[in-house]
Amino acid sequence: MDSPDAAARPLRKDAERNRQRILAAARELFATRGLEPHLNDIAHHAGVGVGTVYRRFSTKEELLEALFEEGLHQLADYAEEGLRFPDSWEGFAWFMQRMCAMTATDRGVREIAFSKAYAGPRVREAQDRLRGVLRRLVERAQADGHLRPEMSSTDMPLFGLLAGTVSEFAGHVGSDLWRRYVALLLDGMRRRDDQDPLPVPALDDDEIDAAMHSWEPAGPGRSKEAE
Repeated sequence: MDSPDAAARPLRKDAERNRQRILAAARELFATRGLEPHLNDIAHHAGVGVGTVYRRFSTKEELLEALFEEGLHQLADYAEEGLRFPDSWEGFAWFMQRMCAMTATDRGVREIAFSKAYAGPRVREAQDRLRGVLRRLVERAQADGHLRPEMSSTDMPLFGLLAGTVSEFAGHVGSDLWRRYVALLLDGMRRRDDQDPLPVPALDDDEIDAAMHSWEPAGPGRSKEAE
């Protein structure tokens, strides 16, 4: 992340072009490989020198904040748009489909949205905003009798991860297969009078927070500054 003084000064045209090339290269790599690529990998993919990347982003965390803060706020914007639907079930389902579209097709967004292993302050702020809006979306659909009472907003990250797992497993043979399983999930979430209760409760806020803190998408033993 550039310093406040540097951020206030407009970049030269060639510097801005390089910055955009770096962000585009990072977005492509993270979408397909998750958060594992290092700054050296991104420099190579962007066709720029490693020093050029480090002048714009001194650590991978700074690059992640620049790249994924917007994506997380996009998810929160979708949830708020879902709240504006007159029918709370339609708004909830609309959001689920869009959230899963993002998490199924962009591994980087999926990993930064549901892990705190890499998150800097701006990403954490966006994650907190998303969690608050998800809670409102779930509670509204439950209050209207559309959504199973056992459902929790803490279930939502797991649904996003499930959609992503389908894509990782079979996306190369069926790029839209995740849509089938989102439809099945939505059908199972609808409240019905003849439903058996779910066998185990959802994670509570502290448990989902602990899971997000301990999950390191690039795998254990990563080195933040091996980039």
